[in-house]
Amino acid sequence: MWQAGYITLVSTLVVGAVGIAITLSLILSGIGSSRTTFTIEQSNQARALSSACVEEALQQIRDLTSFIGTGNLTINGNTCTYTVTSQGLQNRTVTAFGTVGGNIRKVKVIINNINPTLQVVSWQEVADF
Repeated sequence: MWQAGYITLVSTLVVGAVGIAITLSLILSGIGSSRTTFTIEQSNQARALSSACVEEALQQIRDLTSFIGTGNLTINGNTCTYTVTSQGLQNRTVTAFGTVGGNIRKVKVIINNINPTLQVVSWQEVADF
């Protein structure tokens, strides 16, 4: 009789320990997944911010075709920076980077014509300028 009670007690403890281990594993997996999702969202926001900076630079070029220089743009408390450099004649290069929570995304745009219309020949995300 004591042995049956002992076996039942040990079995209950083992099943309980396995249940707790599974529960903790699921909780920790969920936390890791949430962190990954948050980082991906910030990275996407940084990319959108850098693209917004490029659009701002393109508007500066439309407003003043001889524009070269740098500028900043702040959206929802996050800032991006753009730089427009001349490559001669109507050729321009626009570089921009946006930062959101430690995530940095960089975009490089090459323009080969400004008048009569602005012509973008390359728009790509880059690792570095």
